[in-house]
Amino acid sequence: MSTSYRRVAVTGMGVIHGLGADPQTFFQALVEGKSGFVLLEDPAFARFPTRVAAPVKEIPIPNRYLDAKEMRTWDRYAQFGVYAALQAWEVAGFDVRPMTPVGERTGVWLGSGIGGVETLLRAHDSLSKGEGWRSSPYTIPMMISNMAAALVSMKLGATGPCISPVTACATGNNAIGEAFVAIRTGLVDRALAGGAEAPLLPVAFSGFNSMGAMSTRNDTPLAACTPFAGGRDGFLMGEGAGVLVLEEWEGAVARGAEILAELVGYGTTADAHHLTSPDPEGRGAARAMAQAAAMAGWEPSQVDYINAHGTGTPAGDIAETKAIRRFLGGSAGKVAVSSTKGATGHLFGAAGGIEAIVSVQTLRSGWVPPTLGLTQPDADCDLDYMPLIAWKNEPTRVLSNGFGFGGHNAVLAFQKV
Repeated sequence: MSTSYRRVAVTGMGVIHGLGADPQTFFQALVEGKSGFVLLEDPAFARFPTRVAAPVKEIPIPNRYLDAKEMRTWDRYAQFGVYAALQAWEVAGFDVRPMTPVGERTGVWLGSGIGGVETLLRAHDSLSKGEGWRSSPYTIPMMISNMAAALVSMKLGATGPCISPVTACATGNNAIGEAFVAIRTGLVDRALAGGAEAPLLPVAFSGFNSMGAMSTRNDTPLAACTPFAGGRDGFLMGEGAGVLVLEEWEGAVARGAEILAELVGYGTTADAHHLTSPDPEGRGAARAMAQAAAMAGWEPSQVDYINAHGTGTPAGDIAETKAIRRFLGGSAGKVAVSSTKGATGHLFGAAGGIEAIVSVQTLRSGWVPPTLGLTQPDADCDLDYMPLIAWKNEPTRVLSNGFGFGGHNAVLAFQKV
């Protein structure tokens, strides 16, 4: 029995990051080789070996997506998620305000790796320093990691599926991939999908520094995170959100939407290997890439660009290099690969969301963003990583990789229209 699947269009994008609070500004900064990293001035971070990150300096105020009360009471990660989602909705050509409920054929897949940790810590500190028992009534709803998705559904009146996947640093890719499958198979007609994260907290710096996972090059913040480079010493954190609007193709065309790209494939696997380390041979990651390409109907040799997970960790970058080689076979070395985390930092649950936007913008503009900090590649990282400078390559088929602690792998395939 043959199965007919529906095509899926990308019609909207929304982003908030230190490099830009809209997709055009954000991507242009990447192409120009700008970095979002700064040395953190808050004395709370002075004791840590790592004091560099890519913060969002401020959410634009006033803005059309959040009111004053929401910015005062919602957790920072939820503010990021709602901001990016409503921006994407508006870019897709829908009204944001006044809002007409969009109903049961619209779903929300918006994930976060850690959710509202800032809210939880604030409540804990308040209780530990006082004698009373009360905390803010927003403590529980703002600490749980599904709340950004729930708030988006409330803002839109979207009564279809509302799901918040949590697969560490693969979260954004899994959210977009699962929304894609839901549209492809007819469960919904449109979706908002991506990730949001606000991890720039002392407890996160403590944990990752204790693991030896983050770069400690505080003297050179703009060149501290160096994916695929020899001597790299770990990732750096960023914060923000990235969300796509996905629609069933025929419906998008019928309403006259501008189609930004086509989402054509999704692969997801598990390494089943280690708490934090990837399979050193990259087998699970390679299978996820192969699944996404097969669903898209591509041969590996037809891929033009891979937006790598590329965090800058010694083990992770080598494993991803092996995975890409395993997937591409004889085409390895001929396909452009780059990691934008040398500019954006690692946004964990939001990484896949903002990198999906990078992938779509790469298809639209023809520019492949560079891997910053890559002055001397590691001998074991021997692919074409687009070091330092963007390249006008006009790709038509792009894979976007996302891999997370616990061995989660998720890959998206985007095609130019």
